[in-house]
Amino acid sequence: MTTMTTSRSTSRKLGRFVWHYVEMVIAMLAGMFALAPLWPDAWSARPEIGALVMATDMTIGMTVAMALRRHSWARVGEMAAAMYLPFLVLLVPFWLGALSAMGLMMAGHVIMFPLMLAAMVWRRDHYWH
Repeated sequence: MTTMTTSRSTSRKLGRFVWHYVEMVIAMLAGMFALAPLWPDAWSARPEIGALVMATDMTIGMTVAMALRRHSWARVGEMAAAMYLPFLVLLVPFWLGALSAMGLMMAGHVIMFPLMLAAMVWRRDHYWH
């Protein structure tokens, strides 16, 4: 008796990989919009605190989505780091006056998405199936 294993085509794997990325972005947006009203307005008044609160909201949403998909806590931690790291690094030029509040938010988000993708590509054995 022989057993045949079926493997998904490369295009199907790529489609699932892309969809997984899109799902995480949707979960991040859901977390951001659902949790933002819970924070005191005074926190949002300070750009650096507002940026970290927003990163927290998005990370919570993404964590819930990844937990539901049964990702390991190590992968969740890597993705959370990819989301926080841009903001933490950009705080230095913001505090030195080289980056505006809007620049902090924009650059943090622009850098976050490729870092998330890089984390997925780095661990493609985990995301590519």
